[in-house]
Amino acid sequence: MPSYNKVILMGNLTRDPELKQAGSGQVCDFGIATNRKSKEYEEVYYGQCTAWGQTGETIAKFFTKGKPILVEGRLKTEQWEDKDGKRQSATRLVVERFSFVGNKSDNEASASPASNAAPIKDEDIPF
Repeated sequence: MPSYNKVILMGNLTRDPELKQAGSGQVCDFGIATNRKSKEYEEVYYGQCTAWGQTGETIAKFFTKGKPILVEGRLKTEQWEDKDGKRQSATRLVVERFSFVGNKSDNEASASPASNAAPIKDEDIPF
């Protein structure tokens, strides 16, 4: 029987994305926090995410700590031995797709401040 590994999370970045060179491409690591509230309790999930290539570059360019994001991908568990020889493991979300969440001004405010490009207005788009 085939299995299926798909996760969708919507939350806020817990830290600024970190873009690093990895082999012949780039990888972006960031954290995300999601919460679920009821009358009795609040539950918070903190997860670590990894995005490769153009997806990672775009996330690093447009997102900062606290910004909302929707990510879709698969879970991957990594295992290693620490310096004391103890077995360690961590599960990460490998991001395959993402979406901007929130209003337009949230996303514009997180764009790179070094950019000299003029903002695109809705009336400039030909379709």
